[in-house]
Amino acid sequence: MESDLLLDVKSELGEGPSWDSRDGVLYWVDIFRGLVHRYSPDEPKDEGFQAGQYVSSVVPSRSGGVVVTLQHGFYALKLGGQPTRIAEVEGGLTGNRFNDGKCDPHGRLWAGTMDLEEKRPLGALYVLEKGGSVRKVFGKVTVSNGLGWSPDHRTMYYIDTPTKLVRAFDYSDSTGETTNGRTAVDMSGQPGFPDGMAVDAEGMLWVAHWGGWRVTRFDPRNGKALVHVDIPASQVTSCCFGGKRLDQLYVTTAKAGIGPEETAKGSPAGGLFRIETGVRGLDTFIFDD
Repeated sequence: MESDLLLDVKSELGEGPSWDSRDGVLYWVDIFRGLVHRYSPDEPKDEGFQAGQYVSSVVPSRSGGVVVTLQHGFYALKLGGQPTRIAEVEGGLTGNRFNDGKCDPHGRLWAGTMDLEEKRPLGALYVLEKGGSVRKVFGKVTVSNGLGWSPDHRTMYYIDTPTKLVRAFDYSDSTGETTNGRTAVDMSGQPGFPDGMAVDAEGMLWVAHWGGWRVTRFDPRNGKALVHVDIPASQVTSCCFGGKRLDQLYVTTAKAGIGPEETAKGSPAGGLFRIETGVRGLDTFIFDD
């Protein structure tokens, strides 16, 4: 497998890709520039929409438009318009911001916060329920990141990046409760740090390596790496499945944090990449508002 560069847009911090199978479009964000991107591969065409502040994740909404996480809260957004606040968290704590977010099979939006300095466990994982109520799942998180659910909806996966672990939890689709936390993948022997991830139809995890120049497919049953795909950019941030057959892996990257040698080589850091995996992935779950 190889990665192809689709868009050399040089995002400061590309993140949070999600696929809307209803329209055949990919959404993703550039956190530091406050941009929500909508990429239509059939045209192909990429459009950027300003959210006005840090925007760390974007998911399609059942009622139309998207839901995003801005620095301190969950917001509804009609692209080209102004964000409408749904709920805020942590009282606008200035030392934190939201990071990665994703919907579960039931249509709840899970998203976590992180310490802006990426040093202290000041963040937490939250769930936005239908109707706008927010539930705190747990705290003491440093950099809340990748989320995913198994094909049978019985297991949730979660990453707090500095731990270098992918954690697994027993998950109830009906209640959204998580129990029995445990390690699914220990990435301490892998290059870089685990960032965002996606789950395929076989239940395998595709994890982006921040600082590791790659995406790796892991078996969460034994924690073993199955295959990795090189990305010509060091800061690989997240990925999701898309395309008509859901067998294309879209991968976001960042310019932030790259070294002078990578800059001098004219790296496509910050670009959007695509991998033809030959494996069917899981569709992006839509927010049920």
